[in-house]
Amino acid sequence: MEEKIVSKEELIQLFEEGKMIDSGKGWMMGDIEVEIIALHEVDPKFLQDVTNAKFYKLIPKKGNR
Repeated sequence: MEEKIVSKEELIQLFEEGKMIDSGKGWMMGDIEVEIIALHEVDPKFLQDVTNAKFYKLIPKKGNR
């Protein structure tokens, strides 16, 4: 899996369709564990709510196939 940028709506849809799940130990897309990074449009020195971003980057964690 390549890194991928998705909108908040697309991320919600991935969870609703079961394409992404919370395994309790991490987020999984199929058999690949991914990190979800919130991409904010404001200065990063200000603390932001992770659920309030317009876009998110999905990054496969190291050690995945």
